[in-house]
Amino acid sequence: MSDIPFVVPPTDDTLLHRMGIEITHVDAEGAIGTMPVEGNTQPYGLLHGGASAALAETLGSLAAVAHAGPGRAAVGIELSATHHRSARTGTVTATARALHLGRSLATYEVVVEDADGRRLCTARLTCMLIDAPA
Repeated sequence: MSDIPFVVPPTDDTLLHRMGIEITHVDAEGAIGTMPVEGNTQPYGLLHGGASAALAETLGSLAAVAHAGPGRAAVGIELSATHHRSARTGTVTATARALHLGRSLATYEVVVEDADGRRLCTARLTCMLIDAPA
């Protein structure tokens, strides 16, 4: 793992920007971010499960890149998400926590909660750590 502080790359014109995802913390052990429910709902007005999954993959991937270190990259190879309940309004917060930090794989559990701390989704992401493309 690198001692160099992790810097989130610019998110303009990315899915993160379009979904309103804000990253508040990233290191190899995990990441934290928020996302508004508004604009990320399915037609019935509930938070879209795919939005929760995208938030989870974003946080886990950023933490995996921080673990991988300079000159390395992380690519998601498996994502699973269990949706426990939904939300109609407000902001959700997700916290990624490292489960395994290896040389070639990193796995994170990501919990998405509403503003009242109720668990909406539990996801698990595994990333392969590779040399960064030139």
